[in-house]
Amino acid sequence: MGKRSFLYYDELETPIGPITVIADEKGLCRADFGNYDHLARHHHIWAKKYYLCPEFVRDEEKMREIVKEFIEYFQGEREHFSIDFHFHGTPFQQKVWNALYEEIPYGETRSYKEIARAIQAPKAIRAVGGAVNRNPLTIIIPCHRVIGTNGKLVGYNGGLDKKRHLLDLESPQMVFKEN
Repeated sequence: MGKRSFLYYDELETPIGPITVIADEKGLCRADFGNYDHLARHHHIWAKKYYLCPEFVRDEEKMREIVKEFIEYFQGEREHFSIDFHFHGTPFQQKVWNALYEEIPYGETRSYKEIARAIQAPKAIRAVGGAVNRNPLTIIIPCHRVIGTNGKLVGYNGGLDKKRHLLDLESPQMVFKEN
């Protein structure tokens, strides 16, 4: 049996439901809507792709700063996360996720088309949407800030109600077209 890869996790309750956060020795590597028990199968499948002999360990102390920053975000006290994080995905997905992180400031939105242009792939709008949908770090990689070109709230892995809540938290004066 190979060397174990420890993945530490904790859960936090937010105004839009539970979030499970997972970190390895380098920092946060997943943040997903839902509690750990509900997501365990998904997380184990994901971990086997990227880690040798992954073992999940609940560790509130190791996860304290990560949870604290999420709580501050939901309390309107934090616009930028300072915790270390990284993500696993295809080179294209990573390019999209980096663009989301770097190109969309707190309280602003961008369209899928604008993100496709930002990564120099203007015709890859659907592929950008697919990558956005697979974002492993909800809120930190701000996929909730991506809207349709027509200004409508479209597609969000956590549901449009969560997307609207996050956008309202960040910029209450923002107005969106109804679907």
